[in-house]
Order: sequence, then structure tokens, then C-alpha cells
Amino acid sequence: MTRTVSPDAVSDNPSGRGLSPKGVMVASVVGNTLEFYDFLVYGTISALVFPMLFFPGNDPAIGLLLSLSTFAVGFFARPVGAAVFGHLGDRIGRRKALMATLVIMGVATIAIGLLPTFGAIGIVAPVLLVVLRLVQGFAVGGEWGGAVLMISENGDPKLAGRGTSFVQLGSPFGLLLANGAVLLTVTATTDEQFLDWGWRLPFIASAVLLIVGIYIRLRLEETPVFKALEAAGNVAKVPVADVFRFEWKALLLGMGASAVVFSGYYVFTIVSVTYLGQIGVDTSIVLSGLVIGSALSIPVILYTGRLSDRVGRRPLYILGAIATAVWGFVFFPLLDTASAPIIVIAVAVGILTWAIMYGVQGAFLPELFPRNLRYTGSSLAFQLTSALGGLVPVASIALLTAFDTTLAIGVFVLVTALVSLVSAWLAPETAPGKRV
Repeated sequence: MTRTVSPDAVSDNPSGRGLSPKGVMVASVVGNTLEFYDFLVYGTISALVFPMLFFPGNDPAIGLLLSLSTFAVGFFARPVGAAVFGHLGDRIGRRKALMATLVIMGVATIAIGLLPTFGAIGIVAPVLLVVLRLVQGFAVGGEWGGAVLMISENGDPKLAGRGTSFVQLGSPFGLLLANGAVLLTVTATTDEQFLDWGWRLPFIASAVLLIVGIYIRLRLEETPVFKALEAAGNVAKVPVADVFRFEWKALLLGMGASAVVFSGYYVFTIVSVTYLGQIGVDTSIVLSGLVIGSALSIPVILYTGRLSDRVGRRPLYILGAIATAVWGFVFFPLLDTASAPIIVIAVAVGILTWAIMYGVQGAFLPELFPRNLRYTGSSLAFQLTSALGGLVPVASIALLTAFDTTLAIGVFVLVTALVSLVSAWLAPETAPGKRV
């Protein structure tokens, strides 16, 4: 007879085999960075050149909306990836699921860089672009949950905020690499060269990153927590069904708390690139702001993750949501100045308000769920909200077009911030020693 135990009775102590906790941390951060690079480089390129290359012949505004819609498509596939890879991660192990996401993402990104444009193959080009973007979203949907569990399940649960905050660096590192690569390419080529072939280079460069990522992840072993779950016979048989049946409250609270994390992030990054392009500001200025903001967010993410182990996860979520809501109203008037230093500051500060919450998210979302459902539960909470977040660029431009004022975008950010505030207030405190 198979013995079963409560998920919360399973020890979080590492087994001592395989990479050390620090080695696991490095491997998780690098792998997560590479996948976010692949996913985010698409966003910047889609705003810069895809309207001309894949949607020509349309009104420029319509072409831009179509291009940003393909960006959003990837987000719709993320919950599917979360369900599939969450199921695999909770059924057969974290390591195998993470290796699959890395390979799928890398291949799709390289393929986008090699894709013929509308001028070469007609309507087939945007169709293939959408398919490959869906594949990207599917892969990244299963990445985050496994990456944070690789660290939290190999370390001290009392320091989960500190440990998982390193995984959260994958997003700013990925954004830093993605926008740095685009900025370098834009600077090194003429406008004609960038439109002709230069835009492909950041995608094709993913081939090198894929090789590095595979090498690193091959050195990972399964987490001791999952091994203990297997030994105890406590592995969930149908994790997705169990999450929706037994943990739906935790799922809704996790999604709600994440609302402004995504809305603020994409307004301050993708929407800013699009908006400044519309008002004729040099693209390199906002790219510089994105690079600087991403770099500055690194210590903020690490500090808030560490701080959450002491003061709890919820207070920092609430603080970040308030800061993002306020900056949402300040942001666009600063962009309208067309002053390079002010634009850089506006973008950088916006990213920092996001970083307050993002540094805590890697610990908070998994802790809402029992250990045998954590890959699936945390992935779904993160990625279902991210699917809505993918609509932020499209919704923002639509609001701007409809109301002819950036104030409408500020109100939109405020609404999502209120959702996050209420959800964080209602959610249980999950930090060890702070639980109520």
C-alpha cells in the first residue's frame, strides 16, 4: 500500500547531491534569463519594424495594432504552457519540464529570425509569425514556476524570498539583454540596414544562448522536495484539476495580486517604445531608459525579496501597487517633454516600481499552494494574469486612440493596481514566521 502524507509535512532540506544550492541558483537564473530574453526581444522588435515587414499596406496605426496583437498572442499561449508543463513538473519532475521549455523557446526564437517577410511569401509570413509567437508563449508559460521551485526547493524555506528573488532577475536580465542587443544593432546599422536584415540578429543570437542554457540545465538534478513527494506517494495525479477544484481561492488571489505587476511593466516598457515612436522621439532614448531601468531594478528585486522574509510578502505587494499607480499618472507627461534625460528617468523609475513587487512574487505565489501542486498552481496564477497582461499594449494604444489622452492609460493602470491591492489584502501572509 502506498503511504501518503500531507504536502506540508515534506522537508525542504536539500539532499546534498547534484549542484550546491548556489549552483542551482546560478543555473536557474541563467536559464530563466535566456528564456525571457527570447520572449522579450520580440516585443521591442514588433514595435519597431514588424508593422512594415509583416503588415504592409495598412494604415500605420492599424499595422501597429496588428503587430502588437501578435505580441499579445504569445501571452495567450502562456497559460496553456503553464498547464502542460505544470502538470509535467508536478507529475514527473521539475528538471525535465524546465529542459523542454528551454529547447522549445530557443528553436522558436531562432526560427523567427529566419522567417521570410510579407514581401517574400505574402500572407503566409504573418501567419507563421503568429504560430511561432504562440510556441514562444507556450514555452515561457512553463518556465517561471519551475525556475523558482528549483531554488526554493533546494534551500532554506525561511529564506525563500531571498533565494527566489535571484530567479526574478531573469526578467530584468532578459530585458537588459534583449534591449541591449536591439540597441547595439540599431546603433551599428543604418535605418535601411536594420529594416532589411539587422532586426534578425537579436533573434538569431539566441542560438548561442540556447547552447549555453542546455549545458547549464543538464547539470541540474531533480529537487529534493519532489523526490520526497515521490517517495511518500504524494505526487498529484491530475495537478491542473486539483488546483481548480481545491485551490481555486489561492489561484484567484495570486492572479489578482499579479494584475498591476504586468500592467505596469508593459506600460513602462513596450507601450513607452510605441508611444515615443508615434510622437517622433528617437527610439534609442527609450531603449537606453529600459536598459538603465533594468539594471537598477536588479538590487531592488534582491532587496525586496530579502526584506519579504522579514516583514512578509503582502506589505511589499501593497507598497509596489501604490507606487505603480501613482507613477502611471506621472509617466506620460514626462515622456511628452521629449527630453532625453527626463524620458530615461521616467522609464527607469517605472521599472523600479514594478521591481518592488516582482522581487517578492517568486516566493509569494508558490507559497499559496501545497507543495505537490506548486508547479501547476504558481504557474497558472502567474501565466493566466500574464495572458491578460499581453493585452496591455493593445489596450493602451486603443485607449489613447479612443480618448486622445494618455490620462486614460493612467486610469487603466490605477484600476489594475486596485485589483492587486485588494487581492494582496485578502491573501494570507505566506512568509515563514509571519503566517497568520
